[in-house]
Amino acid sequence: MIDLHLVLNSLVFAGIGILVLILSFMLIDRLTPHSLWKEIIEKHNISVAIVAAAFMLSLAIIIASAIH
Repeated sequence: MIDLHLVLNSLVFAGIGILVLILSFMLIDRLTPHSLWKEIIEKHNISVAIVAAAFMLSLAIIIASAIH
């Protein structure tokens, strides 16, 4: 039997983790000299996309460790 309290806790922590990840990406985007989103989407800059993905992956690991 599934405990709904545990499912709700997991959903809340997942939502908080996603929110922190999005806010931190927006902060890094503002701190860099060029718009990361524009470089990735409009100019198809693969190297910027790899750096952004590495940043988000490392932050996701930190958030998951903090939640766990």
